[in-house]
Amino acid sequence: MKTFTPGERFAPSEVLDPDALLPGTRFIPSPNCDDRPAGEEICLIVVHAISLPPGEFGGDAVLRLFTNCLDPDAHPAYRDIHKLRVSAHFLIARDGSTTQFVRCAQRAWHAGLSNWRGRERCNDFSIGIELEGCDERPFEGVQYQVLAQLIRALKQRYAIKEVVGHEDIAPGRKTDPGPHFDWARLAGSLSDDAGA
Repeated sequence: MKTFTPGERFAPSEVLDPDALLPGTRFIPSPNCDDRPAGEEICLIVVHAISLPPGEFGGDAVLRLFTNCLDPDAHPAYRDIHKLRVSAHFLIARDGSTTQFVRCAQRAWHAGLSNWRGRERCNDFSIGIELEGCDERPFEGVQYQVLAQLIRALKQRYAIKEVVGHEDIAPGRKTDPGPHFDWARLAGSLSDDAGA
C-alpha cells in the first residue's frame, strides 16, 4: 500500500483526459465503484469531509479505507468502519495535494442513501469530492483553491449544474462538509478562477 505523500497540483485550464482522469493528479484505483446507469448525465458535485482517525490529518487511513485495506486494530475508530465499501472520485488533502480514486465516468460509492431535488441515488449522477477535514476545524485556504480548480475542470467536461454538500443530499444522516466549510469562499474562488 502506498503511503500518503503530496501529489502534483493541476492548473485550472487542464481538463480530464479521455479516460476521465485528471492530469497531474495521483491515481490510486478503488474497487468501490461500478458503472453508472446507461445514459445517466453527470450533473452534480457533492463535497464531503473526512478525517481518519477522526479529527486527525496527514496519515494514509483514508486511502486505506477507500482501497479496503484499513486495519481495524490500528485505531479504535476503525473497528466499526473497516468493512465499509466506500470511495470518492477525489480527495483533497490539507496541503492541497489531490488523489483520484475513481474515474469520473464510473460511479463512486460516496453518497449512500441520498436525495437531491426529488432524485434519489445521487451516486448515479454525481461526482464525489472529499476534503481532508472535520466538523470542528476550518479548512485550509489551499483546499478552497484546489477545489475550485477541480470544479472548473469538471465543468469543462460535464454538464455540472450544482455543487452541494453531503449534508444537503443526506440531511439528518450526514453533517459534512460541516459548519466550518465556507461556501461563500468557494464561490469567490470559483469567480477568481473564472477571471484568471
